Amino acid sequence: MKRYFIILLMSMVSFAVPAQNNQKIVDHINQVAHSLKSMQADFVQTKTMKMLGDKMVSNGKMYYQQSDKLHWEYTTPYSYTFILNGDKVLLKKGTRKDVIDVNKNKVFKEIARIMMSSMVGTCLTEKKDFSVSVAESDQTYTATLIPQKKEMKQMYTKIVLTFTKKTSMISRVVMYEKNGDNTEIVLKNVVTNKAVSSSYFAI
Repeated sequence: MKRYFIILLMSMVSFAVPAQNNQKIVDHINQVAHSLKSMQADFVQTKTMKMLGDKMVSNGKMYYQQSDKLHWEYTTPYSYTFILNGDKVLLKKGTRKDVIDVNKNKVFKEIARIMMSSMVGTCLTEKKDFSVSVAESDQTYTATLIPQKKEMKQMYTKIVLTFTKKTSMISRVVMYEKNGDNTEIVLKNVVTNKAVSSSYFAI
């Protein structure tokens, strides 16, 4: 589940594409991203499993505070919480709590690198991470990300991000896995730049 948090946080911020005709869209979304001091939202996550022909739906809440704090909490049908605060990560399930120092764990250090660089708008400008194409409709911008790094290629064939045109904010993320499964995350009741209690990020 940790990888879903990474992709969603990346999608909340900025991306860049080389095509000149997309540059105005990219610049505008980057501008909105840099003005994002905090964000709160409900989410619905739908996991579609190809082999089983089944779907698993879960719900939860997320809280973000610039530039290194994230609270991602599943509330139904199970309870699971992921908190990122600086160089510390808390994983909580029931009464069990695990705290990880990202500086002492190679995997989490890479996760933190992606998250933090996303917050300052540099992550997706690096061609080594993703190649990106953008499409525009009447109401949305859609960015299709093709993984370039070996680790991401092993998990995903592509990641599709949908931004609401009116606000230039992320509204939907779909992650297509190599095994044919896909995971969709839809954000609802989004509130931006409103004070978020520090208790949500306590580790």
